Amino acid sequence: MATNNKETIYIPLEDVESEHCALIVEKGLAQVKGIETHKVELNNRRAAIKVDNGEAVAEAVKAIKDLGYGVPTVKSSFPVLGMTCASCAGSAESIVKYQPGVVDASVNFATGNLTVEYLPNMTNASTLQKAVQGVGYDLLIEDETTQQETLEAIHTEKFRKLKNKTIWAIILSLPVVVIGMFFMDMPYANLIMWLFSTPVLLWLGKDFFINAWKQAKHRSANMDTLVALSTGIAYLFSVFNMLFADFWHQRGLHAHVYFEAAAVIIAFILLGKLLEERAKGNTSSAIKKLMGLQPKTVIVIEADGTERQKAIEDVSAGDIILVKPGEKIAVDGMVTSGNSYVDESMLSGEPVPVLKKENEKVFAGTINQKGSFQFKAVKVGKETILAHIIKMVQDAQGSKAPVQKLVDKIAGIFVPVVMGIATLTFILWLVLGGENGVVQGLLAAVTVLVIACPCALGLATPTAIMVGVGKGAENGILIKDAESLELAKKVNAIVLDKTGTITEGRPQVTDIAWLNNDDTTKNILLRIEKQSEHPLAEAVVKHLNGAGTATLSLFDSITGKGAKADHNNETYYVGNKKLLAENNIAIADELQNKAEEWGKQSQTVIWFANSKQALSVIAISDKIKETSVQAIREMQDMGIDLYMLTGDNEATAKAIAAHTGIKHYRAEVLPQHKADFVKELQSKGKVVAMVGDGINDSTALATADVSIAMGKGSDIAMDVAKMTIISSDLTKIPQAIRLSKQTVATIKQNLFWAFIYNLIGIPVAAGILYPINGFLLNPMIAGAAMALSSVSVVSNSLRLKWKK
Repeated sequence: MATNNKETIYIPLEDVESEHCALIVEKGLAQVKGIETHKVELNNRRAAIKVDNGEAVAEAVKAIKDLGYGVPTVKSSFPVLGMTCASCAGSAESIVKYQPGVVDASVNFATGNLTVEYLPNMTNASTLQKAVQGVGYDLLIEDETTQQETLEAIHTEKFRKLKNKTIWAIILSLPVVVIGMFFMDMPYANLIMWLFSTPVLLWLGKDFFINAWKQAKHRSANMDTLVALSTGIAYLFSVFNMLFADFWHQRGLHAHVYFEAAAVIIAFILLGKLLEERAKGNTSSAIKKLMGLQPKTVIVIEADGTERQKAIEDVSAGDIILVKPGEKIAVDGMVTSGNSYVDESMLSGEPVPVLKKENEKVFAGTINQKGSFQFKAVKVGKETILAHIIKMVQDAQGSKAPVQKLVDKIAGIFVPVVMGIATLTFILWLVLGGENGVVQGLLAAVTVLVIACPCALGLATPTAIMVGVGKGAENGILIKDAESLELAKKVNAIVLDKTGTITEGRPQVTDIAWLNNDDTTKNILLRIEKQSEHPLAEAVVKHLNGAGTATLSLFDSITGKGAKADHNNETYYVGNKKLLAENNIAIADELQNKAEEWGKQSQTVIWFANSKQALSVIAISDKIKETSVQAIREMQDMGIDLYMLTGDNEATAKAIAAHTGIKHYRAEVLPQHKADFVKELQSKGKVVAMVGDGINDSTALATADVSIAMGKGSDIAMDVAKMTIISSDLTKIPQAIRLSKQTVATIKQNLFWAFIYNLIGIPVAAGILYPINGFLLNPMIAGAAMALSSVSVVSNSLRLKWKK
């Protein structure tokens, strides 16, 4: 990002409420290079900074966020139109980053998307669109609801035109090749080849020349530049030789024409682009499948009971929607009447349909079976779970893996380097090539320009990421960014939360014992648990099943231990044994014996006490998921160390660990200590994945190298985590690790072949083998090789789809 020299920039601030906060922000800004002066204007809620380079603004925003204060930036994704190669993506990305107010920008060539974060007080989508149009591309900035359909229409039309151009290019090139190869001495051979090759270059291949000229005007170069230069030089050289053959005859040389090379190069590259477009379309099939899960129209029941068909965009929260047998559910909602079985496999991965009755939740994209029912729309449009899944997959497919940053740098300088090599090749042939030096040097330079392919490099990583993320989504593994997909293969330690992760997360009271069989304080226990938000409290409330009429005061939730409240000048406690010990509360032997007995059975023990003694002990059991044992065995077989952390007591933790085969566990762990344990493992050189489902896991999830949330857990956990297991099935974690290994292996294969292709192809094209065995690469063969290099990389990525 850049700005005018010494310009004052205003960065809006959030959460900066006091002079103390303002001082912290000012100290943070003082550490940023490139800021000349800075001042937090508390009244205007903004930071005023004077900068002499645009990068300083982005660094300033990052510094403010790192201090824990908010900067209201806008994050958006826009399709980029008109890109033809990886260098185009680099060019579009650079121009957006250069715009004042842009904090970060990234263009993914494989998805064709720009992901940008900017300050809305300094720039907007229209300004960014004009900037991109200035370098020969375009941005699609229309509303997201219609954006995908417009994009599909644009791509369909583009593919149709490309297909027609390719067919005509092949038809017109064939006679040129036949004459050039076998009938060079026939009458008017050169004239016929010129007539057939001219429309191939100037009509079917005109986009290469137009785009190359646009790049040249901005002192830039891309793949179109190489194609335009190589075919243009071959064509003009051939026209000169045809019209002025005597120029060469007088020098004792034959005037060769290379119309077939120019025409066939265009035909091959168009064919390569056609195959590449088709293959790239297949890499995004996961998104298309997800989008296809939502119907276009629904039947809404009006207030008077009449049925009316509505477009999905017009559905509002509160509408009553009728779902008939076999129909897809359009939005998230709650069943109001009727019942049916619903196939939720796209969310949970479970093939068995789920019975939906009154007051049960239903989700967009799931499929109704034989019955019919009505439901009230609760979440519509972008708020549905399906919309969130689609957005997450799109963002992940558009994100860049760390290895891609290096590849982008190489692609950015690739075209100018190739042009330099081509020029050097011509000069060396001119000096060392003897009487044929000019002709052979020109051909070698053309071949170098043709065979070089930054597209293969540019597509190597993003196509593999797109297929990997899509395959994950189809298998119920939502991956938020490419970095976590790349890093998951390195994980050698996994920290598992117990409740809701290893276990079902639906605890139930299995037994309860009262001191001297006196349950007169049951109402107080029920009232305290009703005010508590802990999932174990919910189990107690369900078991006691009453109104809880006791009047409480001074209710206090004690993190990681339980809760307390006052009733009639007496303090009552509900929680673990540690809470009782800290308050010097006595425990009768009969209750202690019960607690130990239940603990050995891996049941969670909850105590209820007044300020003097324990009044009751409650046994709560949370069933271990059927697949947890299998998943834990799989991960251990992969050489991964597993650690279970739980706030539960030692006896319960020990029993769960023994049952599941986990060797390392810690009991009675407070939420803040989970993150400390993750850091402890990282300090030992471990690459740590944290798996959790609750708000209490969010800090540890944010600390871990790879964070995995259970889909049936809290929204906060899913927001923080880089991966989400929709079905909350632990067997998906080894699947995610295997997917990571397969994806990274595919990226390495792609990059190897892309680099090897260029490392071998360019010197051979330059004529390095000529002094050894007289071999010179034909420009036509170079054109075919260049076209196939991109197609082979995308095809290799698509192999991921068929792997288990």
